[in-house]
Amino acid sequence: MHRAPNFNMSSTNKINKLLLPFSVLYGWVVWFRNKFFDWKILPAEEFSIPIICVGNITVGGTGKTPHVEYLLRLLTDRNKVAVLSRGYKRKTSGFVLADKKATGKTIGDEPFQIFRKFPQAIVAVDGNRRRGIKKLLSLPEDERPQVILLDDAFQHRYVKPSYSILLVDSNRMAYEDTLLPAGRLRESWSGKDRANMIVITKCSPGLKPIDYRLISKHLKLYPYQSLFFTAFKYGELVPCFENEQDRKKKLSEIKEDNYAVLLVAGIANPEGLISELKMYTQELEILTFPDHHAFSKNDIQKIESKFEQLQGENKLIITTEKDFVRLIDCDFSEDVKKAMFYLPVTVVFKNNEETLFTKKIYNHVKKFK
Repeated sequence: MHRAPNFNMSSTNKINKLLLPFSVLYGWVVWFRNKFFDWKILPAEEFSIPIICVGNITVGGTGKTPHVEYLLRLLTDRNKVAVLSRGYKRKTSGFVLADKKATGKTIGDEPFQIFRKFPQAIVAVDGNRRRGIKKLLSLPEDERPQVILLDDAFQHRYVKPSYSILLVDSNRMAYEDTLLPAGRLRESWSGKDRANMIVITKCSPGLKPIDYRLISKHLKLYPYQSLFFTAFKYGELVPCFENEQDRKKKLSEIKEDNYAVLLVAGIANPEGLISELKMYTQELEILTFPDHHAFSKNDIQKIESKFEQLQGENKLIITTEKDFVRLIDCDFSEDVKKAMFYLPVTVVFKNNEETLFTKKIYNHVKKFK
């Protein structure tokens, strides 16, 4: 009998057995909720344009935002595209359409990150996705989207998307996990049957052909479901507070110039980023915060203190792009501002399957129209 492979050879599927009885209760609630939608007791609304859902089946980061950005790069040249998110931890409520006054506080850090990078896209937030879609479709004709990307909406079943992409973190394979609160599953693994496509994310460089075959077997996908594998590619370091083009740095420069680095990260799973930076510096200080963390004055003081403690002439602070949009309004000293860079990340497909993925997305949008 084959054992399910773990892609990065470092399983983090820790199950709290003491909480398993509560997981059983939670599972019954989720099961009945899903069945109410399956039996059409609860309504799921369809819409007249392609609605592509990008989500996961677990709590914690699976790389949704980089994959949404990948889709935006594919689609915005051919279509007017909107991204609709709930705007997690924003300070506003209801439907908000991003404009020039938008900040991480008004629309959430991830939507604001997307809004900054893709000015040609429409970005909106609404906890009620059905209402949010109707608001977008009621925009004037020249502003109305032709395709909507639903960010983190796999469990939002009041909307029936035209296409669903389910992301699974290779570091914590969902079929080896269990339901909340003992594990990290939002619903049982059988919920993956609603997806048109499964994407295994954050794959390590050392994957072998047998790994792909074994994981495909353990996923137990249906013929209508596609399977892809992706990894993250880190770009050049971008200064947070100065002209971006003038002072970009390659990661290799950290090693060449013997930089000491302070990593500031408020994301769900910083392990991949930590492993990446360890390849370039022997002096890496790590300061982590909860996902979507709102940085306080005490946090700013802690960051500045840790930076001052770094040894050597060359010192950097590196943060994530998501953290950057929450840090730009913080009151740092000038020395810290000059030393702070964010590290962009993009998605790359394994097995040279970018063309096949692109074809599937283009075909869906074209055929739906």
